[in-house]
Amino acid sequence: MLRACVIVFKGNWEDHLPLIEFTYNNSYHSSIAMAPFEALYGRSGRSLMGWFEVGEFSLIGHDLVYDAIEKFRLIRERLKTAQSRQKSYADNRRRDLEFEIGDWVYLKISPMKGVMRFGKKGKLSPRYVGPYQILTCVGKVAYELDLPSELAPVHPVFHVSMLKKCIGDPVSILPLESLGVDENLSYEKVPVEILDRQVKKLRNKEVVSVKVLWRNQLVEGGTWEAEADMKSLYPHLFPSTPTPT
Repeated sequence: MLRACVIVFKGNWEDHLPLIEFTYNNSYHSSIAMAPFEALYGRSGRSLMGWFEVGEFSLIGHDLVYDAIEKFRLIRERLKTAQSRQKSYADNRRRDLEFEIGDWVYLKISPMKGVMRFGKKGKLSPRYVGPYQILTCVGKVAYELDLPSELAPVHPVFHVSMLKKCIGDPVSILPLESLGVDENLSYEKVPVEILDRQVKKLRNKEVVSVKVLWRNQLVEGGTWEAEADMKSLYPHLFPSTPTPT
């Protein structure tokens, strides 16, 4: 917005900031269907002609008044041009969402503070659920979904902004209910070799640690363990005591 005015007024553009602010606050905004000044105070702002009472022209001169009015008109035209340009850039990238009957889509969940969804709360709760198949098209911007029985109380027609197209084959997606977890499942850590040894001296004792490389892990994933514990559990890793580093 300011760039359009800088090009016009060049080096002294900062001297015209009050006029730019006045023009912006008294220009029509389609998002609120009125000017920001009118939305804030409930009335239209005073025009530049209202700044001067009868008889003041002899003190400040006609040229100063006309010059301010001309700059006000020029700034308003520049602001309209900048807004039109920004709108054209946005329209070039904007694409209307359209789906066909039989498509699979995800359903967006409206965020609500303090509500627990699917066992998770806040930012960790899922944003979409599904996918669900589109049954019919209701008007131009709404679709009816084939919801499961768990969502029977929910109305099946949703606005297009609540839907996200499912990329891929939904048949290949496994439902969470069919995935089981073995609570008795365990993982056995098997040490492979000792990579390094270090001694930390405290006030009254020394703490000896060894860096252990575990099976199915990279060298960078080695962990430091107490040497005494490793000797008692895995004596085969200590054929001879290495020199402390």
